[in-house]
Amino acid sequence: MCARVASIGLRGMEGYLVHVEVKVMIGVDSIVIVGLPDASVKESKERVAAALHSQGYSLSSQKIIIHLSPAELKKNGPLFDLAMAISILVSLKELKPIIPEHTGFMGSLSLDGRVQPVEGMLPAVLAAKKLGLKKLYMPFDERLPALEFTDLEIVYVSSLEEVILHLNGQEIIPLFQRAKAVENQSHSADFKKIVGHSYAKYALEVAAAGEHHVFMTGPPGCGKSLLAETFPSIMPPLSKEAQLEMISLYQLSGSLWEHTEMPPFRNPHHSASGVSIVGGGQYPRPGEVSLAHRGMLFLDEIAEFTKKTLDMLRQPLESGKVSISRTQATVTYPASFILIGAMNPCPCSYAGSNSHYCTCTSKQIIAYQNKLSGPLRDRFDINLSLLPVHLKSVQTGSEESSSTIRKRVEEARKRQYKRYGREICNSRVSYDTLLKTSPLTPDQYRTLQQFSNKKKWSNRTQIKVIRLARTISDLEGSMGITDRSIWEAVKMNSLVERKAGIGIKANGC
Repeated sequence: MCARVASIGLRGMEGYLVHVEVKVMIGVDSIVIVGLPDASVKESKERVAAALHSQGYSLSSQKIIIHLSPAELKKNGPLFDLAMAISILVSLKELKPIIPEHTGFMGSLSLDGRVQPVEGMLPAVLAAKKLGLKKLYMPFDERLPALEFTDLEIVYVSSLEEVILHLNGQEIIPLFQRAKAVENQSHSADFKKIVGHSYAKYALEVAAAGEHHVFMTGPPGCGKSLLAETFPSIMPPLSKEAQLEMISLYQLSGSLWEHTEMPPFRNPHHSASGVSIVGGGQYPRPGEVSLAHRGMLFLDEIAEFTKKTLDMLRQPLESGKVSISRTQATVTYPASFILIGAMNPCPCSYAGSNSHYCTCTSKQIIAYQNKLSGPLRDRFDINLSLLPVHLKSVQTGSEESSSTIRKRVEEARKRQYKRYGREICNSRVSYDTLLKTSPLTPDQYRTLQQFSNKKKWSNRTQIKVIRLARTISDLEGSMGITDRSIWEAVKMNSLVERKAGIGIKANGC
């Protein structure tokens, strides 16, 4: 008899249906797995045989052939153990009930028959829901949040015996604690604790509202890192769908994701390799750009990263995803994040400082600035030049809290979602949709054309200014793009001007 049950295979974040087919024949004791299995899948035959033996099922004088369909896709991981065991029992006629077509099984088996969780279970569950499965048998994993779907029944099991009992119609009483609910953690950092930098705070508010990339430059101690690390406190909390997506990415990378609604904040060291930043490996895993999905990627001392690594960021910044090609497979991971870059103005770090003398020559400063390629610089929407704040010149106690700013950011995003009909911000929406929903007046077109001719802007820069102006107008509650928002966008986008190593501070900073 040939048996067939369903399971889920993974190719990056994308899941596909795997049919585990088993044929049992009389012959020399053996288990053969076909269908492009990797080493971890080939080892499943030993685990499955031991688990079945511990439950009292004999495989003596049986030749068992296991086919993982579709045969042309590479299978990896121990996710198919439970499906193999159930399919063998059906083929041996040890399981009498007919297993419905839309029922799936996944989980790793221990030698005594326990069902254990494995990496990538959450993306597999989301794939099962998307592929139309109605019931899914899987092990309980306390690291995952509570999974409740209206069109997918999840049966948590702890052993192969429990699966068999449930399939035979006997109810099982799960002895698991309920998965932890996602916590709404409070932010330890707050904008009200940062003295001064009122214009920089406003620019970061615009960046959070429209998901714009930010570039900051200034001498050491002027507040670049502090502003970047506090930036997540003004970001809206993650939705339920976004939380599940983030947990899936962290599971696939082997990292730990805390149960929180806060968007992710990644801050890799400048010695990190290109593979760790973008992702890769023999079996491609998500990198920092994917772990920062729906959140922020902060590159402090961005000029110290290798030029090759920085140029690898250009594709995810443009498309919001990263594709990793290997001989065995090509996988795509989401990578829609806000990039915040920070660097010193020169090798000695004090060009333009009012308190230190810069010892760098003009040639050294130009060489240092050129570590960032033109195409990468062109992808930053907001450019800020910071200087240290003198406490005596600033009135303390007047700073806004992050919660107050976050409310304005959330309102601005709601306006964008309503205008575009989906959850997408001004920096991500297509240019045609942007102009269709927010057309410019003839005077505004002429103003932009004058700036473009004077500053020799690229087409991308002109579009960035329009996107920035649209976000500023959203924060103001305006239905259309205002003239003031265009002037403000031009100022925010203007590249840091330097002459003979002297930095010019942006207005209000």
